[in-house]
Formats: sequence, structure tokens, C-alpha cells
Amino acid sequence: MDNDTQPRKLTGMAHFIAASGYSAGGLSRAWKEAAFRQEVGAGAVLTVIYAALGVSVPTMAAAAVLFLALIGFEALNTAIEEIVDRISPEVSTTAKHAKDLGSFAVLCLISANVIFLCSSVYVTVMT
Repeated sequence: MDNDTQPRKLTGMAHFIAASGYSAGGLSRAWKEAAFRQEVGAGAVLTVIYAALGVSVPTMAAAAVLFLALIGFEALNTAIEEIVDRISPEVSTTAKHAKDLGSFAVLCLISANVIFLCSSVYVTVMT
């Protein structure tokens, strides 16, 4: 088999531009998910809360990283659901486990965001 049948790999700026388009497509797809929109809304509310608390820049940066991780995991959870639904449209234990594990990963990050918020409120109010 000869390598001429494979598409040419993009490099440099062309790769960056193509990857940006793929990311924009992912954001567009994620936005169609109610959970994603709810998490973005919660992130906006959290930003207002952190600003009202007057938290430090490192605290705000950590909160932003946790939020970005959350929406990233939500996107991966959606990808898992899409793939599972495509490969296994019938009800199966394996498909359920895959979807449940993706959902659990999102729950863990939601919990991390809540713990961080509570600790930030505690530190701000108690000092």
C-alpha cells in the first residue's frame, strides 16, 4: 500500500487554522446540549460571585481553570454519548456504563468547582 492515498497532514499556520475551525465546530455542537449551556450559565454566575467576593487573581485563575476543565469534560461526555449512540443504538450494559462513567466525570468536576467556591467564600469571609 502506498502512502500517496493518505491525506496530506497540515503543518504550521494551516494546521492552527484548521484546528481552530474544528474547535469552533465542537463549541457549536456542545452549545446544543442543555447541560453545557447550564454549566456556562453557572460559570457566569460564579464569575460574578468571585468578583463580588474580591478574590485574588490566583484564586480567580484557579476558578477559571476548574470551569474550563468542567466544560471540557462536558464536551468529552457528549462525544462519548454520540459515539456510543452511533456504535450501539440498542440498549446495552456496556453503552450504559460508558455513558454513566462520562456523567460521573462531569459530576466530579462540578463537585470540584463547588468545593473551590465554598473554600473561597470561607477564606474571604473568615479573613
